[in-house]
Amino acid sequence: MMPLKTLFIAAVLFIAFIQVGCSQEKSIVYGKNATAGKYYDVRGIKLYAETYGSGKPLLLIHGNGGSIEAFSNNIPYFAKKYKVIAVDSRAHGKSTDSADSLSFEQMADDFAGLLDVMHIDSAYVIGWSDGGINALELAMRHPKKVIKLASTGANLWPDSTGIVPQYWKDEQKQFEKDKNTVWKTAKEKNDWKIFMLDWLQPNITLPELRKIQCPSLIIGGDHDVIPVPHTVQIYQGIPKAYLWIVPNSGHPTLIEHKDEFNKIVDDFFQQPFNKR
Repeated sequence: MMPLKTLFIAAVLFIAFIQVGCSQEKSIVYGKNATAGKYYDVRGIKLYAETYGSGKPLLLIHGNGGSIEAFSNNIPYFAKKYKVIAVDSRAHGKSTDSADSLSFEQMADDFAGLLDVMHIDSAYVIGWSDGGINALELAMRHPKKVIKLASTGANLWPDSTGIVPQYWKDEQKQFEKDKNTVWKTAKEKNDWKIFMLDWLQPNITLPELRKIQCPSLIIGGDHDVIPVPHTVQIYQGIPKAYLWIVPNSGHPTLIEHKDEFNKIVDDFFQQPFNKR
């Protein structure tokens, strides 16, 4: 048996180690973590991505105007059992793009290209908002790249049936106000390009959803900016899909209900698909 003094010192050191570990985890700024981040040459641009954990690959795709930081509540959970790949989409975060336009199809091809560059045949995918649209597009355009997908807050078309009317009207006012503006700085031009992405797109038809052959979890908040009937349409259009309408939730389901979101999505990834 170890002497009492030795046991006491060992216990103190163990507690200190745990405290340091927790402090380090809390100090991570996702999206700005140089130890986990790297630029990848993909389709003529440099995509920035951060990688955490080990296991089967899990690709995280954020929304319009966002970055890797959007998944700060999710990365620590999923990194315990997956190789988490959190990426800044083209023209977002640290992934720059000087082109004058943007499309969801283009971005989906980027994510497929990123997986190729990383020598990853296929991955689980979580997408939020525009990232949810990108997850759908990735599964349609590159079906072999997606094992399963979870898409939250996605829409199929850019009108007042795919977005709640008041939000769509606000976008319309913004477009009418700024459509003739001559943008001068690179940031202004990029911000307008990102705005126009959602004003004009996506343009996915319901029959096209049948191209998605992987099991899919379609998610929306009951107070989302995406109308619940529209989210139901997406679910109904995919052959192998589950639907989860999150009670008491707005658009950021993965933030407002992070613990429940993480567990339910993880369970979906882990369990065989069995639609009754």
